[in-house]
Amino acid sequence: MAVVLHNIENFNIGLKAASKEKDNTITARLQRMRERYDEEGQRRTVDAVIVVHQHSHPHVLILQQGGTFRLPGGKCKPGEDELECLKRKLCTKLSQPDYQTSKWEIGEPLSKWYRPNFEALMYPYIPPHVTKSKEVKKLYLVQLPPKFNFAIPRNSKLLAVPLFELYENTKRYGSVIASLPSLLSKFQFQCE
Repeated sequence: MAVVLHNIENFNIGLKAASKEKDNTITARLQRMRERYDEEGQRRTVDAVIVVHQHSHPHVLILQQGGTFRLPGGKCKPGEDELECLKRKLCTKLSQPDYQTSKWEIGEPLSKWYRPNFEALMYPYIPPHVTKSKEVKKLYLVQLPPKFNFAIPRNSKLLAVPLFELYENTKRYGSVIASLPSLLSKFQFQCE
């Protein structure tokens, strides 16, 4: 399957108001997840895999806030459609406030990840000893138009990370992001 990649130089990156970080530590985040799980049940999250090219080499767009690297996306509201949630989150994290959610081109799902317990680790399967995971994360391929104006919160950085740097680099990026080169290997990239 062919995927068109646009040159990173076609995109402008501007800033907008800083986003509020809900948790200062991973421990605090996991504790908040535990409290929400008791109220809402299994957490559903969706993330975008956005690929561009620089010098004809594929790069994935990743948000960095402090020492944490994340794909753009986030938590679905109870009952919210996953694709509508991803469009809403992309507007919140990557675009100007007036950007219409209908303009995001969400492609096929790439993978599904599970958080079996209230720990930082996620797995591409549910371990056999777990009856119900605490979180399900779905990754979707998202196509950008040939030109786009990003608006990134002031306390974040948008990085274009080459696939070769992500490959098996779980120590720096975590297992989900480090898996992207393998997940994307089924596509044939056409650099424009």
